[in-house]
Parts: sequence; structure tokens; C-alpha cells
Amino acid sequence: MSVLSTGVSSFSDLGLSEALLKSLTGEGYTVPTPIQAKAIPPVLAGRDVLGCAQTGTGKTAAFALPMIQRMAKQKGSGGGGGAPHRVRALILTPTRELASQIADSFKAYGKHNDLRGTVIFGGVSQHWQEKALRAGADWVVATPGRLLDLVQQGICDLRHVETLVLDEADHMLDMGFIHDIRRIITKLPAARQNLLFSATMPKEIRELANSILKNPVSVEVTRVASTVEAVSQSVYFVDKRHKPTLLAHYLNDNAISRALVFTRTKHGADKVARHLCKAGIRAEAIHGNKNQNARMRAIAAFKSSNPPVLVATDIAARGLDIDEVSHVINYDVPNIPETYVHRIGRTARAGLTGDAVSFCDREERGWLKSIEKLTRRTITVKTDHPVYPEHEEKLEFRPSFHEARNGHSAPAKPQAQRHTVGQGAGHHATSHRGGGMAVAAPSRDYSSAHSRGPRPGGNNSFHGQKRQGGRGARRPGGGRSR
Repeated sequence: MSVLSTGVSSFSDLGLSEALLKSLTGEGYTVPTPIQAKAIPPVLAGRDVLGCAQTGTGKTAAFALPMIQRMAKQKGSGGGGGAPHRVRALILTPTRELASQIADSFKAYGKHNDLRGTVIFGGVSQHWQEKALRAGADWVVATPGRLLDLVQQGICDLRHVETLVLDEADHMLDMGFIHDIRRIITKLPAARQNLLFSATMPKEIRELANSILKNPVSVEVTRVASTVEAVSQSVYFVDKRHKPTLLAHYLNDNAISRALVFTRTKHGADKVARHLCKAGIRAEAIHGNKNQNARMRAIAAFKSSNPPVLVATDIAARGLDIDEVSHVINYDVPNIPETYVHRIGRTARAGLTGDAVSFCDREERGWLKSIEKLTRRTITVKTDHPVYPEHEEKLEFRPSFHEARNGHSAPAKPQAQRHTVGQGAGHHATSHRGGGMAVAAPSRDYSSAHSRGPRPGGNNSFHGQKRQGGRGARRPGGGRSR
């Protein structure tokens, strides 16, 4: 396995066709992201690629641009085997939302080439998908389950696929798609190009890569443990029952252009959205129990900033690429540290800055500690708190992650203080550190299936900062689609 590095500074240096450069200019893209600069040349050359990169790094353009060029060139030279618009490129993704966004990118990048494509996923009638396949498609973006159904019905013919892409491979593994993927692979020609992209590389993904990739080029731009530097991360410690009040206060008091609010459960997403609407804040929920049409309407409305708040479960954490999400709010702290990284990756995209804030109750502090350990940074504790526990709480110091690593001891504990609901932020006791911070730690019963150990400290909030630089500085896949 070889590893590439490159100092490419413009798309014109990557050997892309005039048609693709024209499309990129029309989309406002001029500078390739690191994953694009590293992956496009070997994909153009027909090499297999193993890419380790998180969401928001421009993965979609990294494989879409060279694939479109290869398909267009073969078609123009009479290649591609006779039958027009047969499936020659197959892209498998874990979620419907991501499948739709990748398909949109293929259409945008390939609008000056004579190529057709379609998107296939479950949750909707297969009628229009079947019609598109019968009309002819050069490329297909699909979720594994529905694609396998159509293949078994004889509707989708994969015998002429020249390039297979597995995107968000680790997420597909988490969702139980690995067996469907292996069954789909048996339907493909043995001689083909294979591209696999994943944010993490657990043992199962490496085994899958070893079984399908042939002498791949390895490209890696971001480790899963590293969070986006442009994201300002902070946390409020709050009693579970006060989270709705805190959320409404936060959304009203910050210059938020577009905010994603993450909850752990579908019921929780609906409940939070209803609360915000009652508080006069336009919000809509999206989760797995919503039918596909409702989900697509909610996403379309969110993209237009109407509503400006989208409440989502983790189906959106790795499947949404939307421009200018100024804030990500973890209403529920995720119990898997990597999920936190993927969530906050929804903001600070395409060269922008962003703000990620978490609402942490006592039961979630162990998960917050695990997040700090994974990301190797402390998260700033915010004390401008509008709500407080109604009972006395002891305030405890905790050494920061970096102090704990270096063996420094925590300072002594401060005295307890009493707070009541409605007290101003100035009455919230804190002790500024050399590493530890005293924070009121209210709590109540929190229903969750997992539990770990404590919590945080890092960077201050951003308050809705807008794009830095003009549209010409945007990068493909870094904001709209991966």
C-alpha cells in the first residue's frame, strides 16, 4: 500500500477536464481540499484508493470528479461497452440523506457531460427508481438494502460496474449493512476499481478493505480523534429538567443563522421541536420515524433557513452537508465519543468557523470525559447560566485532561453554594483554573442505556460568525456535499 502527499493548490493542476472545471467554477469552487488533492490523481489513474477522512473534508468531490471524467472519456471514445447509460459506477452509502446529497453533487459536477444517474434508497416507493434504471443510468448512488432488493428483482443490473465506492464504510458497518455489501459485491465484475472511504478504521473495515482493494493508494487527512479546529467548543452543566429552558434561552440570545440540535432519541427530537415552536422559535424535527418525503421537506426548509433550527437524531450526524450551519447543539451528550466528533463536524465547513455547545447533566459527565480523552482537548465550561438547581449542590474541582495526563494534581475543593431558579449568571460560582474549574453539577434521573465516568474544559463561543472570504474560496464537498 502506497501513501501519497501533494502540494496541489488549484483544480486545474489535477488534470481535470474543461467540462469539470467549468462546473466547479459555476459552483464557486476554486481550491481543492487535502483529500481531493491527494485522491483525485490516483482515482483518475484507475487505482484503488483507501481514504481515511472525516465528514466535511470534501470526500464526495474527491471521488465524484475523477469518476465523472473517466466515464465521460470512455463514452466519448466509444468505450463503455455498447449499451448507452448502463450502470458503470456504483456508490454505496449508509443513509438516504447522504445518498441524495451525493447524487446532487454528481449532477452538479457532471452537468456539462452526457451522463445520467439516479439515487436509490428505501422508505419510498420504488416506482420512480425503477423507471430511472430502465431509462438508463451511468451512475447509481444507493443504500445497500433497497439496492439489493432491486438487484434481486432483476431491475438493477450491476454486471457492467467499473467503479465501486463504499462511502462512510464504518457507519455502514455500525448500521449492520456489512452482509448486504458483501452480497452486492458478488454481483459485480471481478475486474473493477474500488474506492473505500471511512472516518475510522476499525478491524472490520480493514478486513473489508483488504478483501476488496487491490494494491490501494492510502490517503489520510484527518484522524477521528482530532476535532475541527475552527469549531469553538463549550459546555453548560445543567439539570436534565432545565435543558428545554436553557435551549430556548441560548437560541434567543445568540446570533444564530442556522442551528442543528442533536437529541439521543426520536421521541426526544419531537419533544424538543414542539417546545421550541411553543417558545416562538421556528424548528422542525428529523429522525427515522419520519417518512422520506417529510425528511426531505424538513431538510429543504432547513437549507433555506426556514426553519433556522433542525432537531435531529444521529441519522443526521453523518448524513447532512449543509452550508453555513453556524451552531451545533448537543442537547443530549452522545454516549459514543466518535459521534460527538461527527456531530460537531456539521459546522465550520468550507473554511467557515462554527460553534458547538453541549448541555450536560450529571449522568452524562462520564461521556463528556470520554469525549475529551478522544479529542485530546478540554472543553470550555460556560457559566452564563439562566437556570439553576433548586437545591444546594457541592462544587467539585476536576483536573483538566491535559493535567491528568501530565500527572498534575487538582486544586482543593471550594465551598458549596446555594442557587435558586432565576438567579443571574453572576451568581453562578466558578473557580478559574490553572486546569481545574468549579462548576455547579445539578442532576436528575436520566434514562440511558450506557454510562461511563465524569467531564470537561477548551474554547469560547462564536456567536454566529459568518463566512470568511468570498464565495470563490469555497471547496467542493466541504460545505454542500462530501
